[in-house]
Amino acid sequence: MKKYIFDVDGTLTPARQQIDDEFRTFFIEFASNNDVYLVTGSDREKTLEQVTPEVYNICKRVYNCSGSDVYEGDKNVYRDDWELPEYVEERLLKELEWSKFPIRNGVHIERRPGGVNFSILGRGEGEGREEYVKWDEETNERRELLCRLKYHFIDCEFNIGGQTGIDIGPKGVNKSQILRDFSKEDELHFYGDMMERGQNDFPLAYHVEKWGGHTYAVKDYKETWKLLSK
Repeated sequence: MKKYIFDVDGTLTPARQQIDDEFRTFFIEFASNNDVYLVTGSDREKTLEQVTPEVYNICKRVYNCSGSDVYEGDKNVYRDDWELPEYVEERLLKELEWSKFPIRNGVHIERRPGGVNFSILGRGEGEGREEYVKWDEETNERRELLCRLKYHFIDCEFNIGGQTGIDIGPKGVNKSQILRDFSKEDELHFYGDMMERGQNDFPLAYHVEKWGGHTYAVKDYKETWKLLSK
């Protein structure tokens, strides 16, 4: 049986924004005729805000927090209670001090079920997202930070997530963990915008391909829309 798995941010919606109204109508129709699953690094509240409750609830399952907080509609069917080790948090705060990027919006360590998201810019209210995206492209700050964290903390998992953050969880726990809920008889199709090694869609894409499934690296929701329309 065909099963369709979608990342959210950058795949079904513009980054950190709500789903386009016309695409939402199309996607609801698609999900009503196919087995659709969402997997995102964001928590449930943020996902509901981005895709709307109508889209959220029509999916078979929504894997929030990279699969560590799982919902079927309003029902929570799984939650991981992992906590960030204190020694890793101390290092993250040091990295925050060391960064030369000048803008700080607060909420630099966002705690989620089963993991955290770390952002130099921060997830509090304020400006600077476009500036940080450009800064990161020019300096490779997140990739260099990722390498340092992986070297020092081999008991944790680190992946670049979204436009400004790094997703952190226990070793081996990433988006690929959702495959525990699928059967080898399933024909998997996974759509994501961060498929490169070190990005948070890569582990799932890698294992879907090993599974014998299909992966689709997209630039934005418009490309997802175009592929689904075909």
